[in-house]
Amino acid sequence: MPGGRCGRCFGTQTRAAAVSPYKIDGDSLDGPRNDQLRLNYTPVLILHRTATPFRLCQRIPRSLALHHPADAKPTRKTSSAMSATSSMAPTETATPTPAAAAPLAPPAAGDVAWILTSAALVFIMIPGLGYFYSGMARDKNALSLLLISMLSLTIVLVQWMIIGYSLCFSTTGGPFLGDGQFAFLMKVGGDQTVISTLPNLAFCLYQAMFAALTPALAVGAVAERFSLIPTCVFILVWTTLVYDPIAYWTWGANGWLNQLGALDFAGGLPVHMTSGFSALAMALVVGRRRESAEPIVPHSMSSVILGTGLLIFGWAGFDGGSAGAANARAALAVLVTYLASAVGALTWLTMDYIRDRRVSALGFCSGAVAGLVAITPASGFVGPAASLAFGFLGAVACNYATHWKHALGYDDALDAFGVHGIGGMVGAFLTGVFAEPYWIALDGTVKPGGAIAGHPIQIVYQLASIGAGCAWAFVVTYIIAFVMGKIGLPLRVSAEAEEDGIDHAQMGEFTFDFVGARISSSVEMRRAGASRDLARTPLAKEGVELDTKASDSAVAHVV
Repeated sequence: MPGGRCGRCFGTQTRAAAVSPYKIDGDSLDGPRNDQLRLNYTPVLILHRTATPFRLCQRIPRSLALHHPADAKPTRKTSSAMSATSSMAPTETATPTPAAAAPLAPPAAGDVAWILTSAALVFIMIPGLGYFYSGMARDKNALSLLLISMLSLTIVLVQWMIIGYSLCFSTTGGPFLGDGQFAFLMKVGGDQTVISTLPNLAFCLYQAMFAALTPALAVGAVAERFSLIPTCVFILVWTTLVYDPIAYWTWGANGWLNQLGALDFAGGLPVHMTSGFSALAMALVVGRRRESAEPIVPHSMSSVILGTGLLIFGWAGFDGGSAGAANARAALAVLVTYLASAVGALTWLTMDYIRDRRVSALGFCSGAVAGLVAITPASGFVGPAASLAFGFLGAVACNYATHWKHALGYDDALDAFGVHGIGGMVGAFLTGVFAEPYWIALDGTVKPGGAIAGHPIQIVYQLASIGAGCAWAFVVTYIIAFVMGKIGLPLRVSAEAEEDGIDHAQMGEFTFDFVGARISSSVEMRRAGASRDLARTPLAKEGVELDTKASDSAVAHVV
């Protein structure tokens, strides 16, 4: 789960000066990699839920701690206490027994500050995604894509408060879905019931940003033809029935994928594969965009580059905040995230240059995002060297996937499936190969790692998470979109609205409107004999001349 700390045991709070002499089923914990397993305020070893080779604390009460015999120290007892224990044999006194748990240390101020900063960074990714998608669309649909990203934030925040957080992170739910433990955030306060290093409120806020971003990713597949109000309803239903269950499977204390041992540090399955395969289902239900004589090309590469920059900037909180504390593992997550993004950008750029003999800014941005997506599930589990493979292989796979849609005949308008669905799958699989206990133990967490660490069964766990999560996302999303169309809430706009553009047809507003020009309807202008190019721009108006040679958006000159 995010934070890498056990939701049932104490996790680790501080670095001990001494090396631990403990062993787990014959595997020594001695050495610098494991010296954080000891707590400096009590001589006990706290075993984590994924301790090698058996997930011990899945099977024991939260309060259980194991004493080393050498740690036993005589204590002064009162006379009443001595009389109460006088019948105990001397040999029993020296035998290690389960001890009462020490109280949790209060959250460190630096850890809380980091998680709140990370929440703000993930928030920035939401308008960043809006700019990224908006720039890739035609100008007549640009504003709707900016708006739907912000609408996703507001809708999901309310849903998260009512039931979403509880469905994802309740500690008393079953293996498939959380219960109402935290409904309406009534029992969410400063306690550390979900993650041992953070107050529940701070963790709740951080995870809310993940939930708000995910449906906005999926909507990119039906850009330029989605209807705003039905899409808002879809976001609410989809978050409850698709995102929340999969997030619980992956990160919930009792989630079945978490119990199985699948690794996902920051959302490869709940965020990227879920949104990607949901995007594919939406594209199939809604259908292709209607044929148009206009070229379907990005209207503003400056917006695409701006959005990419905001996404890369915010991803530091997306992955780094998932460490749950301001520690070395958080630094590792941010470092490998940026390395994978850099390699992904260069790889995609090179592939496009080989194919087209042009340096593509869009290819650079797409590759950067593909690298970010691929490293997300592994960012707290792999080292810098392995992150290069994630960036390279993620970009190669996503680049090819964005060309499949033409051969297969589906219209994923902004490549949500090609980048997030395929990139998430690649990253999740590679996590099962490259995860290493050394990097995982930077914050004291004990996990066996992946195939290169001698734990090849991890690949099977990763494949199970990929198959189950992607299948659930695709099937349930398809059902939601199909049923909405049958009950009078179709996700697709009318043919006339699609031709006019969603911005004009459903909003009456435009992204670029430099001189306050308005059009009553591009259809009416075409009937009056105006050219198609003039009719499609928001600046079109009698008395306005367009300089079509401008380097960016059209520049207006009043006649």
